[in-house]
Amino acid sequence: MLAEITIRNFAIIDRLAVEFGPGMTVLSGETGAGKSILVGALNLILGDRADVEAIREGADRTDITARFTLADAPAAAAWLAEHELDDDDECVIRRLVAREGRSRAWINGTPMPVRELRALGQTLVDIHGQHAHQSLLRRGAQRQLLDEYGSYDAELTATADAARALRDTRTAIERIEQVDASGDMRIDLLRYQVGELDALALADDEIDTLGAEHRRLASAERLIADGQQALAALFEADEGAAMDQLGMAERLLTDLGSIDAGFGPIAELVTSARIQTQEAADDLRHHIDGLDIDPQRFREVEQRLAGIQDLARKHHVNPADLPSLALRLNDELAELENAGERLTALRQAEARQVADYDEAAAALSRARQSAAEQLGDAISEIIRTLGMPEGDFKVQVSPGAASRVAPTGTDEIEFLIAANPGQPARPLDRVASGGELSRISLAIEVVAASRTRVPTLVFDEVDTGIGGGVAEIVGRQLRALGSAGQSLCVTHLPQVAALAGQHLRVAKQVAGGQTSTSITTLDDDSRVEELARMLGGVELTAQTRAHAADMIARAQR
Repeated sequence: MLAEITIRNFAIIDRLAVEFGPGMTVLSGETGAGKSILVGALNLILGDRADVEAIREGADRTDITARFTLADAPAAAAWLAEHELDDDDECVIRRLVAREGRSRAWINGTPMPVRELRALGQTLVDIHGQHAHQSLLRRGAQRQLLDEYGSYDAELTATADAARALRDTRTAIERIEQVDASGDMRIDLLRYQVGELDALALADDEIDTLGAEHRRLASAERLIADGQQALAALFEADEGAAMDQLGMAERLLTDLGSIDAGFGPIAELVTSARIQTQEAADDLRHHIDGLDIDPQRFREVEQRLAGIQDLARKHHVNPADLPSLALRLNDELAELENAGERLTALRQAEARQVADYDEAAAALSRARQSAAEQLGDAISEIIRTLGMPEGDFKVQVSPGAASRVAPTGTDEIEFLIAANPGQPARPLDRVASGGELSRISLAIEVVAASRTRVPTLVFDEVDTGIGGGVAEIVGRQLRALGSAGQSLCVTHLPQVAALAGQHLRVAKQVAGGQTSTSITTLDDDSRVEELARMLGGVELTAQTRAHAADMIARAQR
C-alpha cells in the first residue's frame, strides 16, 4: 500500500509530505484547494505523461517520491524481484520532471525508463477518476470494462493470437494474388538480376581484399624504392648504416662496463636494439623481394572493382550490400516462381485458421455471456442502493458480423439500463440522465475495484452528483473496499468523509504573492470542524458541529 508521498514544486504545491495508513483515507477541502493535485502527482509517479505546465511557477523542476509497502502487494514484489530491484519489503519510486522537458525516474534508487513505472504502477495502485462516466457511453470502453471484470484472460489471448495468425496469412495471400502480368515481368527482371549477381560471385570480404591489393599494386614502385632506401639506412649503406652505428656503440659501452658497472645495462639495451634492427632488416629485405610490379594483375583488379562498383550503382546500394541483395532477390524470385504452390498452401492454412479463430471467438463469447450476467447483477444491486431502487442494469453481448476478424473477438458489447419498472432496457446514452450516469459509473467503479488485486484504490470525486442518504451508502461501499487494503477518496461529501479511518484536509494559502497547498491530518476535534464546514453554511454553529460529531460517532458504530 501507499505509505508516504513527498511532493516538491508540483502545480501549487511548494513542498509537501503526507503519510497514509491502511483502510479508508479521505481528502477534503474547499473547491480549488488542490485535492485532486495529489492524485495528479500520484499519476505522475505511476508513469503518466510528464507536462512541464505542472511545474510550480518559479521552479525549474518538480520532484515526487512515493514509498510503498509490499506486504499486501505480491504482484509488485514479484515484478521487482524479476527486474532485480527488490529491496526488503518496500518500494520507493521517484520521478523528476525538468522545465526543459526532460523526465527521469528511479525505482529503489535504480534509474528506469518511464514505461517501467507504468508496468510496476499497475500492480500497486488503481485510480478511478471523477470523469469515468464520460467514457461509459463508448462501446469500446464498455467492452474493456466487461473484459477487465471477467476472468477469461486465456480466451482473450487465444482469440487475439488466432486473429493475428489469420491476418498474416491473408496478407500473404493478397500479396501473391497481386502477381499478374506485371508479376511475370517482375519474374523476368529478377531472373536477369539474380543472374548478374550470381555471375559476379562476390565473395565475403572480397571488396576489402581487392582494395588492399589495388592500393599495393598502384604503389608498387614506391613501395620497392622507399623500402630499399629504408633497408640501406638500416643495413646496407656504405657509411652510417644503423647496424654499423649500433655495433660501434655496443662495443664502446661494453668496454666501459668493465670499468663502470653502470654502463652494463645500457650496453644490454643497445645489444637488444642491434638484434631487433638486424631482424627488421631481414624481414624488410624478404618483403621487398616479394613485391612485384605486375601491370596485368593491376588491370585485373581494377576491372574487378569497376564491375562491382557498376553493379552496386545499378541497384542503388553500397558494394558491400551486394551479397545481401542477392539473397533478397533470390528469395523474392523463389516466392514468385512457387506462387501457385504457396497460394494453395496458404489457402489451406487460411481455412484451418478461420476454424481456429471461430472456435476461439466462440469460447470468448461464451465466457463474456457468463461474465456479463454476473456484472449486470452486481451493478444492478449497487445502483438500487444509490437512489435507483427499480434500476435494472444489463450487459448485452450480441454476435457481430460473421466475417469480422478482430483480436477482441466478434461480439458487440452494449450497456443497457431500465431505470423504472415496466420499461425495456435501453442503451445508456438514450435513457440515463447525467445524475443517473454518475451513479451507474460509481456502481461500475465499485464492482470493478472489488475484483482488483491491487492493494491501493484511489477514488477521485467519483461521488459527484450524489447526496443525502445515498451518499452514506456510497461511503460504506468505499470503506468496504478499503477494509482489505487501502482506499484513498477525494470527496466533498460529509457523509463519505465521516466513514473514513483517516481524514486529511487540503487547504490553500497565499503568502508573498505565491499560492501554495498544504495537507493536514485531522485529529478528532479538527475533524468535527471540517465535517461541519462540509455540511454547509457560512458560519459554523454549535448545532452544525453537533451534527458533524454525531455523524462521525454513528459512522464508527
